[in-house]
Amino acid sequence: MKAESVAGWLEAAGVPPQVVSIGAEADDAWCLLRETPADPDHDTEPAWEVFWREQGNRYDWARFTNEHVACFYLFGRLAWTQVASGALVQAPQPATTD
Repeated sequence: MKAESVAGWLEAAGVPPQVVSIGAEADDAWCLLRETPADPDHDTEPAWEVFWREQGNRYDWARFTNEHVACFYLFGRLAWTQVASGALVQAPQPATTD
C-alpha cells in the first residue's frame, strides 16, 4: 500500500474522507505526511509521519522509515475504529456443501 492508494482503501472500509489528509496537515483529520530529511548529507531516507491533528496540534504521532508500514499503520488504526463502531463487519460466508 502506498500513499496514493491508502485513501481509496480507507474509503472502501467506510472511513469518511474528511477525516483523512494525505500529504498535508489538516485539523480534525488523521494525517499522513512524507517528511524530507532535515540533513540530506546524513539522512538519506525520507520519513513518513502519521498523526491526528486538532487545533494545530499533533496527537498520537508515529514516525516510520517505510511508506508501506506508515500506510498500513494508518489503515489499521482507522479500520479498527470502523470495526469498534460496528460500521465494518465480516461479510457473510457462503454456505458450503459437503
